[in-house]
Amino acid sequence: MKVAVIQFKASTNKEVNLKKILSYISRAASKNATLCALPEFMMFYTNSSQNAKQLASLAEMINGNFVSTIAKAAKENKIQVIGSFYEKSRKKDRVYDTAFIIDKTGKVISTYRKIHLYDALGFRESDKMISGSKITKPTNTSIGKTGMMICYDLRFPEMSRSLASAGSEVLVAPSAWVKGYMKEEHWITLNKTRAIENGCYVIAPDQVGNIYCGRSLVVDPYGKILLDMKKKQGIGFVNIDLNKVKQTRKLLPLLKNRRTDVYPTLKA
Repeated sequence: MKVAVIQFKASTNKEVNLKKILSYISRAASKNATLCALPEFMMFYTNSSQNAKQLASLAEMINGNFVSTIAKAAKENKIQVIGSFYEKSRKKDRVYDTAFIIDKTGKVISTYRKIHLYDALGFRESDKMISGSKITKPTNTSIGKTGMMICYDLRFPEMSRSLASAGSEVLVAPSAWVKGYMKEEHWITLNKTRAIENGCYVIAPDQVGNIYCGRSLVVDPYGKILLDMKKKQGIGFVNIDLNKVKQTRKLLPLLKNRRTDVYPTLKA
């Protein structure tokens, strides 16, 4: 199955970004992709001058205009869409960083609220966001059983392992990876490692421009990079072959070879 990976620079205007997103969805469908994967913070770019109250005022519910318009485009183009948005929360002046999967009928079939907030390397997402409280179960999509993560989640192997153990054949991680010392090296290494250790595909659409490094990736179950979008805005295509997941997990049975009976015996 063919997946379309989108890499673009989001502006601070969500209507401008929404028009771009709709165009990308249409283009992906015209090239016979069955699923279109978009980056984190695609709704709008939040600069350092935007405070928590301002961000919260621009956030929406899952049934708001932003996601509903994308869902309509998914239905019209008969394509599945994975993306993200700022979701309103019950906590004053805090939002969720939420990913979603929309099927080709325009129905939202899964959502995931980012659980690992990026409070590191001089950033504090928790000043404006609230974390989710659970990992979402893998969802059947056109490219296989799909587990969702978001950006910083890639640094925590427990999460991808939990998703793989629950049956994920593909991990999709919408991201906005911040530039910085060794950051691109971390990005590439982490995506490859998550694929290798779990014997699955990793699809990581990333933002480019502003403070983000780009380099959207697709990595196969053996760690081969199938797509690296470098610094270019646009759309990339990769064919996903689930037989590679089965073959890799048979040849390199890391999930089966785990010693879960022994790991808990080590005490801090």
